[in-house]
Amino acid sequence: MIKPLELHPKLHGVDHTARPTWKLRETVHFYRDILGLPLVHCISAKGWGREKGKHADFLHFFFDSGNESTIAFFYYVGTEQPPELAVPKGYMAMANHTAWRVTSEPELLEWQRRLESHGVNVSQFVQHEVIESIYFRDPNWYPLEITRSLRDVGEPDAVDAAATIEAAMELEACGRWTDIEQLTGSSAGEHLGMSGFYVLNVPEFSSLVDAARKSGHCKVHPKRGHYQFVEFENEVEILRRDTQMKEAIWYGCLTGGLDGKIAHFDSDRLKLVATNEPILGLDGN
Repeated sequence: MIKPLELHPKLHGVDHTARPTWKLRETVHFYRDILGLPLVHCISAKGWGREKGKHADFLHFFFDSGNESTIAFFYYVGTEQPPELAVPKGYMAMANHTAWRVTSEPELLEWQRRLESHGVNVSQFVQHEVIESIYFRDPNWYPLEITRSLRDVGEPDAVDAAATIEAAMELEACGRWTDIEQLTGSSAGEHLGMSGFYVLNVPEFSSLVDAARKSGHCKVHPKRGHYQFVEFENEVEILRRDTQMKEAIWYGCLTGGLDGKIAHFDSDRLKLVATNEPILGLDGN
């Protein structure tokens, strides 16, 4: 019997993202007049669905955000915002955001100027390895981002992502994951039996290898797959100013893994020490 051909469906980009708003006029002004996104569609509907009689009447309206995508909002007529849907402040609220792409630094700078000219509070440029972004919020306090690509992602990024996520899922399953040091230990490459850290072979981390080499306390081993292994005997200290890394990149510099222990890690200084203690995740416990 011939088995039917197994299909592998593909996605073709984001059609739209949608969120509720209880500030109709302010939302339209922000997206249409400040961001300049054309208002392209609006559904005005009687409440419907499984909660008939309870579902509020609503407007569902869409703004063109480029590349055949839209950003949409629901305005539920005659309702008030439930406390649980209020957008909080703090770093966790930033995780739920929309990011738009531009193609150059001048474009990003022009967006920063435009937003600020309308009284919008905009961050300075923030570099995260492969992208550089500005951040701001809309009238509902939803976080928004405009970003540009600094380089294409490639095989080294995919290999590192797969190893990192696999190690993270194992740590999550064990129920005793408390900090990133456990992950850097469990995602380390070949575990060569010596203290050191693995540096992914991508441009944004190359200065870390150079700074480690210049410290006089490290030995850089030849490339191992998509990583270089930086060995140290007892301890090593690296200052961020010696790497010229942006802060957001600096904090992710141990993504390749670590055979050792983090003694200190802040925005200015990284200190690693040798250890013979097992790191959670390496032995499956």
